[in-house]
Amino acid sequence: MFEIIKLLFDICLFKKGPQDLPFSVWLLRLLAVADVIVSFLMVSLQAGLAVSLLQAIVSALLIVGFSWLMLYLARKRGRFHQTAGALLGTDAMISFFALPAMASMMIGTGALLAFIVTMGLMIWHWAVTGHIIRNALGQSLAFSLGLAFLYILGSYQVMALLFPEVAGVE
Repeated sequence: MFEIIKLLFDICLFKKGPQDLPFSVWLLRLLAVADVIVSFLMVSLQAGLAVSLLQAIVSALLIVGFSWLMLYLARKRGRFHQTAGALLGTDAMISFFALPAMASMMIGTGALLAFIVTMGLMIWHWAVTGHIIRNALGQSLAFSLGLAFLYILGSYQVMALLFPEVAGVE
């Protein structure tokens, strides 16, 4: 398991790509569960337990659905397990790093520093997602960052539509 965590960290550092993950249904499921758990912890800082769990599951389903659709349209479905696993695993890892900053913003201590750290992590998440897409599709970095931006923006919009009470939209 340590090897998988190190591999995901290397993907986050742009040293490896999704193709370096083993092709495994079991690993994909494990990374989906890890992403749901970390997302649940993140969302539960500001929402009830049931809504947090539902939002975490929807978030993971959005990642899996985006991966499948992107690879299906590019006719590279054979890369699905590794690409979806890399997106889920790196999302869980970066979100885990963001937990202390999010908790600090919720309680109001060091809010400015926590905000700056959170913004940095969001930009890092965007860059890592673009890196994974570039490796999965074999496209340019500019195209991949654009697609990653559209995915992240779209997923935020879907989450705000489905969970307006959490997004602050009434």
